[in-house]
Amino acid sequence: MSDPSAATDPAHGDPARAGAASTGSAGEKRSWTPMVGLFLAQVLMSFNVAALPISLGGMVQDFGVPPTVASTTIVVYGLAVAALVMTGAKLGQRVGWVLIFRVVVAIFAVSSLMMIFSPTITWAILGQVLAGAAAAIIVPALVALIAENYRGDQQATAVGSLGSARAFSGLSAFLIGGTLGTFVGWRPVFMVTLGLAVLVFLFSFKLRSDRGNPGIKIDLVASLFIGLAIVLVTLGFNNLNGWGILFAEPAAPFDVVGLSPAPILVVLGVIFGQVFFVWTNHRARQGKVPLVDLSVLKEPTERAAVYAMFIIVAMEAAVNFTVPTYIQIVQGRTPFDTSLAMMPFNLTVFVTATLIVRFYKRHTPRTIALFAFGLTTAALVWLAFVVNNNWETLPTILGLIVFGVGQGALVTLVFNVLVTAAPKELAGDVGSIRGTTQNLASAVGTAVMGAVLVTTLGIGLASAAADHPELPPELVAQVDLDNANFISNDELRQVLEGTTADAAQVEAAVALNEEQRLRTLKLGFLILAGISALAAVPASRLPRYRPDEIPEEAVGSREGA
Repeated sequence: MSDPSAATDPAHGDPARAGAASTGSAGEKRSWTPMVGLFLAQVLMSFNVAALPISLGGMVQDFGVPPTVASTTIVVYGLAVAALVMTGAKLGQRVGWVLIFRVVVAIFAVSSLMMIFSPTITWAILGQVLAGAAAAIIVPALVALIAENYRGDQQATAVGSLGSARAFSGLSAFLIGGTLGTFVGWRPVFMVTLGLAVLVFLFSFKLRSDRGNPGIKIDLVASLFIGLAIVLVTLGFNNLNGWGILFAEPAAPFDVVGLSPAPILVVLGVIFGQVFFVWTNHRARQGKVPLVDLSVLKEPTERAAVYAMFIIVAMEAAVNFTVPTYIQIVQGRTPFDTSLAMMPFNLTVFVTATLIVRFYKRHTPRTIALFAFGLTTAALVWLAFVVNNNWETLPTILGLIVFGVGQGALVTLVFNVLVTAAPKELAGDVGSIRGTTQNLASAVGTAVMGAVLVTTLGIGLASAAADHPELPPELVAQVDLDNANFISNDELRQVLEGTTADAAQVEAAVALNEEQRLRTLKLGFLILAGISALAAVPASRLPRYRPDEIPEEAVGSREGA
């Protein structure tokens, strides 16, 4: 879609020129006080996301639900953000970013109160739906408000700080959340998000105000298409295990000629996604304002950045779901133990996300991305071979550190590629695409990893039980292997108490379960390593030039967008 400002703005589309122009036109340096509020807003969202895996054990015990049900809080948050963020971006442009920012921060505070006082898992899930809906506007608001309040070098620094804020949140969430979850309970963890929401609301009064544009029309048809696409895709992936990967399981709400509805929902979601793109391009050709300006994805390098972002965030979500689930549910250890086990990973992500910007003037995005994906692949393969029931071993810590280096570098890098490629007027659109990609990837990564692990565990248990003569078929028949899940040894013993198993058979079953759980975990890391290796394809298409070496053809292409 052509931008009316392109004809009059000589810096349009060129990050180098735009930076120079903005610096020259706004020579004064603004106070960093407004940025503190925006930084804390990113911390608020990321802390909430990081606190959910830590709270899984407490929610499982408090509400009496399996971990896959408790993990729904993670899925619905990402689902709400991803489904609504594009609509939220346009709503912010219409109402005004500062006003809408204050409203949704207050809504986030309400969601924290729901988590603190939730009597059932349903209330907790609804609380995360509300938090996700609020974050759907906060995500694009952060980029738009940075563009509104800062120029030149200050703007670049502010954008980079969002990546370090996200990493800092993961580190602090595991430290604070792990400590509170162990010595007090999982609910006080969300008192932290409540306090952060109050601080962000107060700092919002330091932001430069904007009036919004009531003339902006929100494309409700496109909102419906993209919302349906994301909801269907996420629901499909999230229920692959319970409803069946191909053929319908008894737990499926319905079937289509014997087929599971889960893969059908995924296919329908992909179709609605394609319809959204067709409709959006049609509106742009008619000269109407689309829900999101797809010109920010016009270049192959920008599309590659989105693909790379999806992969790395999905892998991060899978690791953040797998490790806490294994430590708390399988090993029966405390949230504080989880925070210690994840400390090397989260600390490394924070440091890397903060320092990686120093390499941008020396190495191209393509080089950094390929190297970083190489690190994540090597780390995941390494973890698959060295991981055992003790997460504090040096080889395991080393694997988490290497994975953290690659992950921290990639999340910051691909976001900067998108931001520097787009003019200031499209900051909200870049923010909405970032939010959609990251949160959809997080939801899909969590859901798919859960389905893969549980399915693999069930298959492994069934196969191994057949090879153990001390576990006769009549005993195995009394245990519902079709609904196998990750449980601790004590929980398994309780299940076997209701069967005809004698003491020797109980211990044999416990040993078998331990063996298969660890085998499943190792296989999960190998699968993630394969995905990481495939990410070299989009990574190889990222820009091959440094920010100060933008070729003339790239400038011309963007100016004509």
